[in-house]
Amino acid sequence: MIDSIIQMFSYSFMVRAFITGLFISACASIIGVSLVLKHYSMMGDGLSHVGFGTLALAVVLNQSPLYLSLPVVMLCAFLLLSLSKRSKVQADAAIALISTSALALGVMLLSVTTGMNTDVCNYLFGSILGMKVSDMYVTIFLCSVIIVLYILFYPKIFAITFDETFAKASGLKVKYYNLALALMSAVIITLGMRMMGALLISNLIVIPALTAMRVCRSFKNVVLYSLAISLLCFAAGLYVSYEFSTPTGASIVLINVALFLVHVVIEKIRGSNAV
Repeated sequence: MIDSIIQMFSYSFMVRAFITGLFISACASIIGVSLVLKHYSMMGDGLSHVGFGTLALAVVLNQSPLYLSLPVVMLCAFLLLSLSKRSKVQADAAIALISTSALALGVMLLSVTTGMNTDVCNYLFGSILGMKVSDMYVTIFLCSVIIVLYILFYPKIFAITFDETFAKASGLKVKYYNLALALMSAVIITLGMRMMGALLISNLIVIPALTAMRVCRSFKNVVLYSLAISLLCFAAGLYVSYEFSTPTGASIVLINVALFLVHVVIEKIRGSNAV
């Protein structure tokens, strides 16, 4: 196993994938805790569909998918909050409206132009081979900014996650912090599409948080445990992908799911022993 790991890191694309994946996994896990607790879990899935739509547009225009998707997905995150807060459209309905529209637009654009090429499949299902050096540097920078902002505004994020009404009564600008949370989620989803694929990236946000909630009770412990689980599952998934030639995104998700099921069993055992 040690020899396989050493051999794996002898390839530059694997080093890029590992570094990029660590940053994306770290950010996805900490942001995911708040999204799950605020019942915004489906936002990640909706924004990933938007990412596919912008990917199709980028292919048609022969532009960089990352740099085109980033502002568009962030704009859609803002629209999702606006629709759910200022209109009669509920949050889940707003997500379905925007995500399915973007997905349909992407499919239509591809069907009348280039069709499903290799680059599109890489973004749909994930591909570590497509991780460029420029993508790695952009990811490191943006993820570092998100982590720093999360640490600086941790008390505010904690407040809006558990009790928006009390936070608003305390004078906190709740809508701005909700918007910031949505925009950070949009950035993570866009950056992670190359590694995990547009169809699987939302699971990287949701599953570690759900797993951590099975054994931890305080918000801080859930965030830290979710972070540790996410990094561990990413590293294990990347190794399994290399060793057995399996899709990277699917390997990471299945390991996350397996660990979640283990924690569910542990929770059941602890509950029965307490009785």
